[in-house]
Amino acid sequence: MIRPIDETISVAPQISPADVTDIARAGFTMIINNRPDDEEMGQPDGAAIQLVAETLGLGYVAIPITHAGFSHPQLDAMATALAEATGPVLAYCRSGTRSCNLWALAMAKGGADPDTLEEKAGKAGYDLSGIRPTLDALAGAQ
Repeated sequence: MIRPIDETISVAPQISPADVTDIARAGFTMIINNRPDDEEMGQPDGAAIQLVAETLGLGYVAIPITHAGFSHPQLDAMATALAEATGPVLAYCRSGTRSCNLWALAMAKGGADPDTLEEKAGKAGYDLSGIRPTLDALAGAQ
């Protein structure tokens, strides 16, 4: 289930190569994979999703987030991918939560207002309260 955060990004749980055609038809121009390969038995391989995405003219970026958490290079990679996108982006992971959190952290690091980020995430069904102190710190570092 795709959950729009705003007009630039939506997040989703794990997608399959077969889903990419519908994602392209829905108007997305880039897919961001925030799930490491082999995190779970039977999950689709990122390379297979990338192949279909690129065949259909979609951008594809892998920024895997493991149990180790988020790093500044991952936040920077997310910000760069979003800045380079030519249209709406779909980011996915196992449940969509890591993708939403990474988006929010990257935006806060870029100076976005944490209240606005929390509101957008909440409307999409995601709770950022667990990372709110980090959002505040990143936004305040500007």
